[in-house]
Amino acid sequence: MEFLQQNLLWIALAAASGAWLLVETIRHQRDKTLLTPVEATLLINREDAVAVDVRELGDYEKGHLPNARHLSLADFERRGKELEKFRARPLILYCNSGATATKGIAALKKAGFEKLYNLRGGIYEWEKAGYPVTRKKK
Repeated sequence: MEFLQQNLLWIALAAASGAWLLVETIRHQRDKTLLTPVEATLLINREDAVAVDVRELGDYEKGHLPNARHLSLADFERRGKELEKFRARPLILYCNSGATATKGIAALKKAGFEKLYNLRGGIYEWEKAGYPVTRKKK
């Protein structure tokens, strides 16, 4: 009992982090459009998926997924037709953390695209997992 009283803060921290991990795991299992870097790589290699970087041009030029197309969210209305040739292929949208890509997916769903995915955690998680980035333009 004395141990519990002296370490209450650590126990609460462990419980909170465990709960957070459980919630994230459940959320990821329900949302099949969120891909980990491993799942994204498999989709690219097995189904010829196209990675689409929806960040601003400056961020894209600092580094992006190899062979990624660039189409910033701000340009979707004006340049969205450029993705028409990839309509039959899976599209993996990504940004810095995943939030902007979600908006891009919503816009493409409205346009009738079906095979849409979001790189969970964006390029941040991609790099954190040790996957390569490039500065070459596609």
